[in-house]
Amino acid sequence: MRCDPADYHLIAPGKLEAVVSLLANEPGQWLPIAGGTDVMVQFAAGRLASRKLVSIWNLPEMQGVETLPDEIRIGAGSTYSELRGQVVIASEFPLLTSAARWTGGIANQNRGTLGGNIVNASPAADSLPVLLAYEAELVLVSLRGKRRVPYLGFHTGYKTMLLERDELVQTICLRRGFSGYVHYARKVGARNAQAISKVCMAALGRLRGGVIEDVRIALGSVAPVPLRLTELERVLQGKPVEPKLVAQAREMAAAAIEPIDDIRSTAKYRSAVASNLVGEFLEQLRDKGNAA
Repeated sequence: MRCDPADYHLIAPGKLEAVVSLLANEPGQWLPIAGGTDVMVQFAAGRLASRKLVSIWNLPEMQGVETLPDEIRIGAGSTYSELRGQVVIASEFPLLTSAARWTGGIANQNRGTLGGNIVNASPAADSLPVLLAYEAELVLVSLRGKRRVPYLGFHTGYKTMLLERDELVQTICLRRGFSGYVHYARKVGARNAQAISKVCMAALGRLRGGVIEDVRIALGSVAPVPLRLTELERVLQGKPVEPKLVAQAREMAAAAIEPIDDIRSTAKYRSAVASNLVGEFLEQLRDKGNAA
């Protein structure tokens, strides 16, 4: 049963300072919403618990992509459609372009935002493994000021994160310098489009002298949080991509995840797919990395 609109109060201050002041003065009372794609799903299902909503849609301080010599800074209010249109992202961070293309349909991409995907904290979100692979950093803002935190470790459990009740995610920062890397992104779902991931993966790596110099592997929809396979990465570092190493990597990936049975898939299937994707990535890294 749908929620009753009369039970809710929505305001749109239009300025970031006004929003963070509201969050500071009434902590935990206001739910910030941007595009509203996730909020409206809860509303339609009659499960939207928050009664006081504050719009952060189109706040100027949370918009746009800034290109600096060493990094790019993406406003948390940037939509997936906007991300798809950014040349610097397509050329230097193609995994993010792929994730933006996979997220819902065109309507969702026109409204859904990267910051919203982060704070909604779905373990099946397509963009979150990408942010782990690129070692993103988040700029969090409140009336107390700003702080910059690594995205790795930001999610502490299912739908929980290192975000205080008076804070917003304002900016996502990605360090540049991935030329010469092999980029790999795969989404496995029930359909080719508009499907929630059964498993999604983002990875990148670089070979030097035939051995793995750098590698990052991240998975979604296989644990309570988006997962970076850091232990596997340490094992792969400094080794040539040979069949024995690929087999070991597949086993370690399957052991590192915590998949569940749900309406979309089974734990057994997710484990097999994650293992296969890790193997496929390493084979592409061997072939394309050596060719480069």
